[in-house]
Amino acid sequence: MVNSTYKIPAVSSPLAESPIPLYLRVADILRERINKREWPAGSLIPTLEALAQEFGVARVTVRQSVQLLTKEGLLVPRRGHGTVVTLTQDAPKTVVMKSSLRSLASMYESTSAKMLTYDESHAMPKLQPGAGKLGKSYVFMRRQHFTEGKPYALISLYLLQEIFQRSPETFRTHAVIPQLLKMKSVKIHRAHQAMTIGAADTEAARLLRVQPGTPVAHVTRIFLDASDKVLYYAEVVYRGDWVKWEIELQT
Repeated sequence: MVNSTYKIPAVSSPLAESPIPLYLRVADILRERINKREWPAGSLIPTLEALAQEFGVARVTVRQSVQLLTKEGLLVPRRGHGTVVTLTQDAPKTVVMKSSLRSLASMYESTSAKMLTYDESHAMPKLQPGAGKLGKSYVFMRRQHFTEGKPYALISLYLLQEIFQRSPETFRTHAVIPQLLKMKSVKIHRAHQAMTIGAADTEAARLLRVQPGTPVAHVTRIFLDASDKVLYYAEVVYRGDWVKWEIELQT
């Protein structure tokens, strides 16, 4: 069994005032160990007492975390033996997010999506000052994206109406970014995205099939033409445990 140690701050630490319940934070660490195969399928996890000592929390807190992962199907209790990691061959692959438009488009093409909300009635994104110039009108789409049949992202996007009208059925049924890059008439002059780390609210947790308060990545993404007009704007929520970001550092 692999030993990996992570000390959750004591109650006196400022981090202890996190709005995320302590048992969810412990569960996230245990889930990560399972997903990274630090605890292989079929192996016993440490006892509640050992985990409580490692994290510096109460035994009841660890029990809540283990019960949560048992409900998720990642762990199973074996009477007289302990708690065992279940088979994880069906666990979703990590979605790798890279820093180029082409790799981003390729990632979306390899996943599927479900339309949640759709509005052609002159929707307009709310931009930060200096982010770009708004066009006349936009089409709004909110989608739930899946990998291997399980949701990993929620995307709320605005696509310039005049671009949408060039291929409306395609944009309704396919991921938008790959289609934009295929259109010779659309020239993306500048693309920018920003990421922050937060916690899943009730609705995001329901749609991403995680517990409220689970860490998620919030990404704002914007594409501009040569005149700084906004062609595409999106706000994305990614499951924090299924997404891996790879960024090339300039030398």
